[in-house]
Amino acid sequence: MRPSRTRLINAARRAMIQRAELQRKLGIAGEALKPKSLLDRGKYRVGAVVDDTAQAARAQFKDNRLPIALAAVAGIAWLFREPIREHAPRLGRKIQDLAANVADHFRPADEDVTDEDEIEPLEEDDEAVR
Repeated sequence: MRPSRTRLINAARRAMIQRAELQRKLGIAGEALKPKSLLDRGKYRVGAVVDDTAQAARAQFKDNRLPIALAAVAGIAWLFREPIREHAPRLGRKIQDLAANVADHFRPADEDVTDEDEIEPLEEDDEAVR
C-alpha cells in the first residue's frame, strides 16, 4: 500500500514542528548554561535565601524582643569591655559626687552634721573591677 500524499505532507509537517521544538529547547538549554545566566540564577537563589533568613529573623525578634535585646546589649558591653574598665571608676566618682550634691541640696539647713561624715566615698578596688 502506497502512502498517500496527504499523509506524507502531515508527517513532514510534524517532523518540522518537532525539529523546531527541539531547536527551541536546545536554545533555551544553551542560554541557561552560559556563565551570565548561571550567575544570574545564583544571585537570585542567594537573594531568595537571604530574604527568607531576614524574614525569619524579623519574626523571631518580634516574638522574643526582650531576650534578643538583652543579648544584644550584653554583646555590645562585651565589645566595649576595655573602655568600660577604664572609664567606670571615674564615672562612679562623678555619680557619687552628684548624689552628694543632691543630698546637700535637699538636706535641711538647720542640721549641724557635715555631709562628709554621712556619705562615705567609695574606695577604688582595681582587682574587683577586673
